[in-house]
Amino acid sequence: MTAATALGLRARGPLAALDATTRQAIVDRASTTDTTVRSRTAAMIARVREEGDAALVAFARDFDRVELPAIEVPRAAWEAALASLDPELRRVLERSARNIAAVHEAFRPTATECSPEPGIRVGRRPDPLGRVGIYAPGGRAAYPSSLLMGAIPARVAGVGDVIVCSPPGPDGLPSAVVLAAAALAGVDRVFALGGAGAIAAMAIGTATVPRVDRIMGPGNAFVAEAKLQLVADVAIDSPAGPSELLILADHTANPAALARELMAQAEHDPDAAVIAVLVGSPEQVSAMSDALEVETLAQIAQAPRAQIVRESLAARGAIVSVSSIADGVAFANEWAAEHLLLVVDAAVRAETLAALRSAGTIFVGESSSVAFGDYMTGANHVLPTAGAGRSYSGLSTLDFVRWTTWQEVSPAAAASLAHDVGAFADAEGLPAHAAAARAWSVNA
Repeated sequence: MTAATALGLRARGPLAALDATTRQAIVDRASTTDTTVRSRTAAMIARVREEGDAALVAFARDFDRVELPAIEVPRAAWEAALASLDPELRRVLERSARNIAAVHEAFRPTATECSPEPGIRVGRRPDPLGRVGIYAPGGRAAYPSSLLMGAIPARVAGVGDVIVCSPPGPDGLPSAVVLAAAALAGVDRVFALGGAGAIAAMAIGTATVPRVDRIMGPGNAFVAEAKLQLVADVAIDSPAGPSELLILADHTANPAALARELMAQAEHDPDAAVIAVLVGSPEQVSAMSDALEVETLAQIAQAPRAQIVRESLAARGAIVSVSSIADGVAFANEWAAEHLLLVVDAAVRAETLAALRSAGTIFVGESSSVAFGDYMTGANHVLPTAGAGRSYSGLSTLDFVRWTTWQEVSPAAAASLAHDVGAFADAEGLPAHAAAARAWSVNA
């Protein structure tokens, strides 16, 4: 059996030689929601609207197999979780939190003002949202990193209240490390709620859970579906799906390092999408592709989550090749990866980076592992997936403000605008608009 068949990729070979069906299969990662997920989510949202807290308690009993002692987690419980956290893990979380705060503070939006004509002033200022909700998953694994990535930028942006929902464990409380992260991030309230019910509670509001202005954070298919169904009630971050990675690499890349990155994303989920786009001559890319497969197979053999990796590679994994950086960039912009790892010759790295326009976040150079961005660089890891990067950006302080635009027109400027605005309004058949403008004419 060859390395290629052993790895079981969805696609391999020159990108230009892929048939239309195969190419579409690796490009289209849009998550088609199962009709059962859609209908069950809609029913849960309807119950929260009708029953409020009672529905949330019932969901915990049915899905989490726990009788909640209370929907809200007392502050003492999360402060105790932080106090009892392993000192080394606490140091790690604190380092991550500092870096997240530093990066988001540096990119904090600021007010601007301009004067297009004498006497006209137009300004735009960022006003923090009043209350936001952060969802921290807690099913098969707990993600304190996602809580920090949502709550800390909210605090930097000046949000009034930050609340957190995370699924309860057997003791009726969210994971201790998630609670510790909540205390570390300085959130205001924590609720032992998971899944679509948690999203509905934050979007609609109940007697216990306050309604929020925006919901952030990843989750399973039910969480993602609930956010989409509730967009008329609340703003959300970006549509989210399984994790994904595109590697754009040339002959300077180390196959073992590339294999590690493919493995790191593929181990998330059988639906994760990973693709390596190799640039070079036919001889170069053939050798690179073979080496990458051999390295990946060797790492799979030692991987605790090997079965998940294999399923991911079979469903949405690919190693393809192009003859030029320009072709690689064009495909990368079409694919619009959540994570993009750029490993090309230093001489062309800067211009290649500048040409990449639709990735959630770009990791420049072999040592810039995606894992560093997931946890410690301070850049946000809540990112658009499934091609949404063509129109959405990664989470930032911009997501925690709304923009207020103001404008001021002096009497002299009003007089200068009166005639032209009146003519414009007449053309649109709005005589009251025209009259309001012409009242300021010096000839009125």
